[in-house]
Amino acid sequence: MKIVLGVHHFPPTYTAGAELEAYRIACQLRARGHEVQVICVERIDYPTARKITWRDDHYDGIPVRRLFFNLRDAPDPFLYSYDNKWIGEHLETFFQAFQPDLFHLISGYLLSGRTIQVAHARQIPVVVSLMDFWFLCPRITMLRSDGQISTFPIDAATCARCLGEESRRFRLPGQLVPALMTLYWQKQTHAVQHVEQRQQFLRQTLNLAQAIICRSHFFQKTFTQAGIDPQKLVFSRQGWDFPQMDPALLQKKPSDHLRIGYVGQIAPHKGVHLLFEAVHKLPQPHLSVKVYGDTSRFPAYTAQLQKQVAQDRRLSLAGVYQAHEVSRIFQEIDLLVVPSLWYENSPNVILEALAHKTPVIVSDLGAMPELVQDGVNGLTFKMGDAAALAHQLSRFFTEPGLLAQLQAGIGPIKPVAQEIDELEAIYQQVWQVRE
Repeated sequence: MKIVLGVHHFPPTYTAGAELEAYRIACQLRARGHEVQVICVERIDYPTARKITWRDDHYDGIPVRRLFFNLRDAPDPFLYSYDNKWIGEHLETFFQAFQPDLFHLISGYLLSGRTIQVAHARQIPVVVSLMDFWFLCPRITMLRSDGQISTFPIDAATCARCLGEESRRFRLPGQLVPALMTLYWQKQTHAVQHVEQRQQFLRQTLNLAQAIICRSHFFQKTFTQAGIDPQKLVFSRQGWDFPQMDPALLQKKPSDHLRIGYVGQIAPHKGVHLLFEAVHKLPQPHLSVKVYGDTSRFPAYTAQLQKQVAQDRRLSLAGVYQAHEVSRIFQEIDLLVVPSLWYENSPNVILEALAHKTPVIVSDLGAMPELVQDGVNGLTFKMGDAAALAHQLSRFFTEPGLLAQLQAGIGPIKPVAQEIDELEAIYQQVWQVRE
């Protein structure tokens, strides 16, 4: 089968969740004999007189077309952020040349919903993998510009205000006179209509796909409530493998204290500061917290974390890690904490921890409780509540057998081969319906 994988970015420049998901899928499909072509966006701030320029190259043997454009030069940058007609025009030619049997869009961000429209018009079956909330939220995370988490159902007026308050001009009045600004935004019908148009376009566009893959039941429920055909929403959790892992790495290195770890993105919505606050509430000296991740992306947030570290010697920022170091990291921590302040979908890091027989403590929000069953293979706590997290951490001192109990409750992790088996079955199903 000839398959085009569309994703907002692709390695080596970008290596976040969706990028690595696309790379993993491309490798697995090629190994099974499929012909795979990736199309992605490399830059949206590229200085060019053309609508779009592109570069064809290969990454690890995978052919990749990388698009470059300047979104600020678009006739309507907000419209083009979700319905990029430049990309649509380019994709017409791209599909004509490659003649794919199927188009698989991962996320939708940057490539925009126009890609689905073009594929549908050419009668190319479309599969979409939902990685985040981009189809529902212009900010992708369902986190408002004031730091609060959005609730469902989604309100267009609230979205318009959220987007407006990304600007300092509106953010400060929103903080100082919130009631007055609520009235102001209710009267901004033009801004609200823009959001409503986005919602309507993406809802109709996503429903054009033949299959929409959800990593979690939470996403299935959320997108059904948002007006997506539930018959098209297919649950398929991602797989995770460590083929080169030595069984000895599953044995924790001895320690005389409780070792807590955080592994992943260092950003405000990930809640690292909440973990630090929780530990600061604990009197026990025999514990340590190591936070692994890139501290350069959000310097103001990193500065906040560094102040917390300076106040408590049990805390530390361990810096960037490489993929081959993951097993060593988990060998040196007793439990992982994922204190996210947003609706996580299906974090890879939880699967990594469980694969390394490491219990996990997670916020009771989004899909994380699907992976971490409270009292079985980890613990949950109320999202955003540092005291509740501190209480769960304190239990490892008051209940001596708890860590071993949770380790024993960790079951096997779904292998990548099973994920690709399920993906191929979805491909075959939508292809047969096409015929």
